[in-house]
Amino acid sequence: MQNISHQYRRSTFLFLIFSSLFLISHAQWYDPQKVDKKAADLFAKAMETADEVKYINAIQQVTEALKLEPKFVDAWLSRASLYATIKNYQLSATDFETAFQLDSVYSREYYFQYANSLAGLGQFSNALTAINKFLSIPQLGEQTIASANHKKASYEFAIDYDKNHPLKNYVFAPQNMGDSINSAALEYFPSLTIDGKKMIFTRRTNGDEDFYETNFINDKWSKAVPVGGKINTNLNEGAQNISQDGQWMIFAGCGYPEGFGDCDLYIAYKTDIGWTEPQNLGGLVNTDFWESAPSLSADKHDLYFASSFGEGYGGKDIFVTHFLPNGKWSRPQNLGPTINTAGDESCPFIHADNQTLYFNSNGHPGYGKTDLFFSRKINDSTWGKPENLGYPINTVDDEGSLIVAADGRTAIYTSDPADTKGGLDLYTFQLREDVRPSKTLWVKGKVFDKKTSAGLASFIELTEIGSRRIISKIQTDAAGNYLVTLPVGKDYAFNVNHKGYLFYSDQFLLAANTPDSTYLINIPLQPLETGAAVVLKNIFFDSKQFALKTSSIDELDKLVQLMNENPQVKILISGYTDNVGKPADNLLLSNNRGKAVVAYLVSKGIPVQRLSFKGYGETNPVADNTTETGKAMNRRTEVSVVSN
Repeated sequence: MQNISHQYRRSTFLFLIFSSLFLISHAQWYDPQKVDKKAADLFAKAMETADEVKYINAIQQVTEALKLEPKFVDAWLSRASLYATIKNYQLSATDFETAFQLDSVYSREYYFQYANSLAGLGQFSNALTAINKFLSIPQLGEQTIASANHKKASYEFAIDYDKNHPLKNYVFAPQNMGDSINSAALEYFPSLTIDGKKMIFTRRTNGDEDFYETNFINDKWSKAVPVGGKINTNLNEGAQNISQDGQWMIFAGCGYPEGFGDCDLYIAYKTDIGWTEPQNLGGLVNTDFWESAPSLSADKHDLYFASSFGEGYGGKDIFVTHFLPNGKWSRPQNLGPTINTAGDESCPFIHADNQTLYFNSNGHPGYGKTDLFFSRKINDSTWGKPENLGYPINTVDDEGSLIVAADGRTAIYTSDPADTKGGLDLYTFQLREDVRPSKTLWVKGKVFDKKTSAGLASFIELTEIGSRRIISKIQTDAAGNYLVTLPVGKDYAFNVNHKGYLFYSDQFLLAANTPDSTYLINIPLQPLETGAAVVLKNIFFDSKQFALKTSSIDELDKLVQLMNENPQVKILISGYTDNVGKPADNLLLSNNRGKAVVAYLVSKGIPVQRLSFKGYGETNPVADNTTETGKAMNRRTEVSVVSN
């Protein structure tokens, strides 16, 4: 599912180069025909072992040959290439340098691979020097020159990136997530719930992929076990994504008998007894091509995924489909040429902030193979120019899937460095500050009828105060349960509505401070009947003023909508103040504020006969006026139903 085969391919190309070196006739002094026969036999056996993908054993055999023949240049070059294959770039570079010292002319074709090993160590300036030496070799073939120039461009990119992104005190120290998660099998495609308490990942054992889950309990991850229910089968499923609330799982199923193409997207739902039977997302989302690598937005409204659908910009592109009020998914939209290229884009991950998209690509400028990038949303249909995550997150090798926790700092990704438990493992590290998404809190709870306590399937809207940009617009589940994310650094208006009820109004002021806690708010909606009342928490006035601020418009328009949908309803707008100032002044101010709200409603076509207002000044406080928090609660505008 995750293009993992490149990590384990037979490196026959390297060994074709090894063999060709015996034909070189322009050596300064080294003659491969004069190598000690026993050493040559050991070397030949090592090459056979390497062709069997037993690289460690091959290295040991080459080492034995070098003990017999310390000036065996081919052995130094071959061991250097073997070390590079297992990503031990330091020993690789050292062996290449030994070979160059022994015979620089005979070994010069290996400056190409030497440059790559230097780049693997992050020594991009030295790598550029090495590749330029390689390009200076006379009579190179056109294809070889093109390949070397591609490498040269990646090293120049890396040097330029370092100049423009000084690392300062950043330390990249990926930590293996341990024996509870990683095993001798392959682990990849991590997926977290928003609270960071549950992780689902794919484990591949003997070619069979299954989903495993682990829980973060007492500051450590529990022993991973197969997920319960009906998802894991003897078929090929992988590349899963658990919704932020832990209730949905979307994954790629390949070779399923009812599938539309090679791999389709499926969805399953959490129940008390495990996950339900997966359902195909249908023919609008899935095609007769390849669909995989799903990532669901925190509000479960947007599903990003990769597809090889033939009408894209390259081999694989990233698409998005939207969850519709009728419970179906919309026709997918290609994210466009800003994100997608003539190459491959895959492994999208939309952060909980619903604004930052991470993905991998071999089409954008980078370090030579598949790199990790991120892009920030400009508006609902436009993304900013992707930015490379840079070295050492990106390397000269292929990078796979990466996710970032709600804290905006903690990343989890798939890798196979020297301390792997067995092939691909899951690792965690701290992201550099300049490539982080917004730290994201969340509010969750249940919407219900205040009188009957029955859950209400309602619409919830989160709007950025000031810009009036809608951040999230979701529908609760049938029981009224919801989860809405709150990226820190901004102030939000929060509204909940259900036809036949007064809407609910709240606000989250996160621009000035960043609370550590999340919010649990159960919302009782009041049936639209005489006497029902609600505080309009997103009606704003300047201090001691009664002119409505523009940031009040969204809430006022919801009140207009309520009045239009219920033409028989009459309401009273009540204004209140705190106890600062003279009571008479406060009474006049509150009256004028109520009058201003009514004037706005009339300007939007609501008959004045259905509206009334009254100011109550500092009377009827709802909180203690001795604290600033209490005073803020007392400065309020209420709407109450006079008749219906």
